[in-house]
Amino acid sequence: MKYGIGQSVRRKEDVRLVTGQGRYTDDIQLANEAHAYFVRSPYPHAVIKGIDVEAVRKVPGVIGVLTAEDLGDTGTMPVRGVFKNRDGSNIRQSPKALLPKDKVRFPGEAVAVVVAETAAIAKDAAELAIIDYDPLSASATLETAAAGARIWEDAPGNLVFDWGEGNEAACNTAFAAAAKTVAVELVQNRVVANPMEPRGAIGVYDASSDSYTLYTSTQGPSTIRDRIASVLLKIPPQKLRVVSQDVGGGFGMKATVVAEQALVLIAAKRFGRPVKWTGERLEAFLADGHGRDVKMRGELALDKDARILGLRLESMANMGAYMTHVAPYIPTVGLRVMGGVYRVPAVYAHVRGYFTNTTVLTSYRGAGRPEAIYITERLLDAAAAAFGIDRLEIRRRNLIAPDELPYRNWRGLSIDSGDFAANLEQCARRADWAGFAARRDETERRGKKRGLGIAYYFEASGGPGGAEPALIRFAADGTVDVYLATQTNGQGHETAFAQIVAEQLGVPFESVIIKQGDTDFGMAGGGTVGSRSAQASGNAIGVAVEAVVRKGKSAASQVLQAGGAPVEFEVEDGIGRFTVSGTSRSIGMSELASTLRRESLPGFESGLDDSGSFDSPPTFPNGCHICEVEIDPETGTVEIVAYHIVDDVGRVINPMILDGQIHGGVAQGLGQALMENCVYDKESGQLVTATFADYAMPRADDMPALDIVYNEIPCTTNPLGVKGAGEAGTIGALPAIIGAISDALGVLHIDMPATPEKIWRAARPRS
Repeated sequence: MKYGIGQSVRRKEDVRLVTGQGRYTDDIQLANEAHAYFVRSPYPHAVIKGIDVEAVRKVPGVIGVLTAEDLGDTGTMPVRGVFKNRDGSNIRQSPKALLPKDKVRFPGEAVAVVVAETAAIAKDAAELAIIDYDPLSASATLETAAAGARIWEDAPGNLVFDWGEGNEAACNTAFAAAAKTVAVELVQNRVVANPMEPRGAIGVYDASSDSYTLYTSTQGPSTIRDRIASVLLKIPPQKLRVVSQDVGGGFGMKATVVAEQALVLIAAKRFGRPVKWTGERLEAFLADGHGRDVKMRGELALDKDARILGLRLESMANMGAYMTHVAPYIPTVGLRVMGGVYRVPAVYAHVRGYFTNTTVLTSYRGAGRPEAIYITERLLDAAAAAFGIDRLEIRRRNLIAPDELPYRNWRGLSIDSGDFAANLEQCARRADWAGFAARRDETERRGKKRGLGIAYYFEASGGPGGAEPALIRFAADGTVDVYLATQTNGQGHETAFAQIVAEQLGVPFESVIIKQGDTDFGMAGGGTVGSRSAQASGNAIGVAVEAVVRKGKSAASQVLQAGGAPVEFEVEDGIGRFTVSGTSRSIGMSELASTLRRESLPGFESGLDDSGSFDSPPTFPNGCHICEVEIDPETGTVEIVAYHIVDDVGRVINPMILDGQIHGGVAQGLGQALMENCVYDKESGQLVTATFADYAMPRADDMPALDIVYNEIPCTTNPLGVKGAGEAGTIGALPAIIGAISDALGVLHIDMPATPEKIWRAARPRS
């Protein structure tokens, strides 16, 4: 089928986006619109002794100013539940007000909102705000958190949680019995999401209905609505409409509620005008949710044959000054894939989370799974070195075999499908692993260094988020409208979901219109997070299609006068038809929908429109990455000369779109591995990488050509057989790239980011 599942159909949304016809939050222009600018703290930690904004209010064009005193009874930023510490106590909370009244806790924290006729007036007027700060000592890094200035009075040592999970006793026994043990200490460097479209929000208040509308760039409007309405504004969710149109990237960061979204709504009600805010890039560096920032020490115990007996982890995680709804789960629950696709009989993880005077930590592409696989794969490389065996061989010895599936890992995940050994071997062949020694010799003759890195990534995609809905409506103009609660932010939903509908329903691909991004559609779900959209919404579409087909068979039976004979449905040559069994009497899906609109058939007043939902359990994408690098020891520069991937993401809906997702994931992994690093000064607590002049981002010429193949092994946990793919590239890239650089340098490990300076120093002859 030309436009069906498995075809590399060109993305239908791209014509609109590349010709400048996209509609992002900043493109929305409302009548009588005012503009907001946020006054932000220059201090990482300070007592607010007083705020004087009278001069601001007097500036021509200023409509008003909001401080904490003006907000009334608003809630604090939501945290998604709690879990227990190792001693059974609850983890610490951090009640973040929309605007602070007494203290600021990170540089860039908003303390006031200026609303004016133009954004320029608001920004200029904000400089007149006089805020009397009493600066305090700051604890801005993991190194200083435990012994540094206390950020919350009820959190001694700035400890948020002290979490442990796994079988500690079994792990200790495994290490006591081990023939060899290895350990690796590593850093997951802090990164900034930096989507092309910065955060933004437009608040609208309708006094006649006492209701609000929020236009904002999100990864799931219904989840944002529920948190803002119920927790922050303390209004019924039906009183708030949230609209997300085109979204220019999210990477997890835009799944979190931010104070600015609620504040433009409050300002709109207070000043009787729509209020718009578009974040600047400096604000993004200072106040967006950051990712990673974890220090890990892993240990691996192995028997005499280099087979894994146990894995232990000690980890410290930065939570920022306040907790987001997901932050405490990233360095803890995200570890559920630690151990990867290997047999690991005993695992124990101990993680401590700390408050620091930095902006919040939130989801960033992978959200805990890259950390878990990074430590696993770096430990395997260390173990191979300890035994003096090939890195490919140690993985062979420990991979879970197909006949061992389903395999239950240490966190209870039931791995249902995959052929890990086949993917490993195929990737090694494509990368010519066996011929690497000759290539290394040739490189060394040119005075350079060559290294090869291998990683087998594994992740759990989807999971929490609940059932995802889908509604199919046949419009009068012949289009088929499909309403969903997930939210595209660059993944190609408009195309991939249309392919599913076209194949399963037998309607023209061009006629399928994907509708998402508006809570007024009545669709509530978990949003686009955790690589869950295809497996959740894609299968919800399938359930809705089944409902439409059942309804269609009943309607066709009447229209075709079947006389009690069964009616069958099949899609042939892209056309769905209902046929009376044993006869030639038939009617197409689109024609039947049109007939029901024209004729008032009892019981079919809504035509063929129907809905369904699907609650997706986790799926387990996996695959092998092999990276080959060449290093110039005189400059420390790295060139990735080859990159091979063999992926199993289940059934592939659109190979071209999937390629794009893998490319994007590898690019973000490459950025973190080689150059991206968000740094706060240990002494002052100031962010020292607050612009693109200080924070390096990968460019097109940093990316190698990727050799990607897919081994489609459908999962058994959803009808489509799809597994998540959006975060897969990042998870595999980090250990593969760092493994290659470490191999080239002849060192056990080099920390991310492996900058030219760091590599140059590591390449110097050791005295």
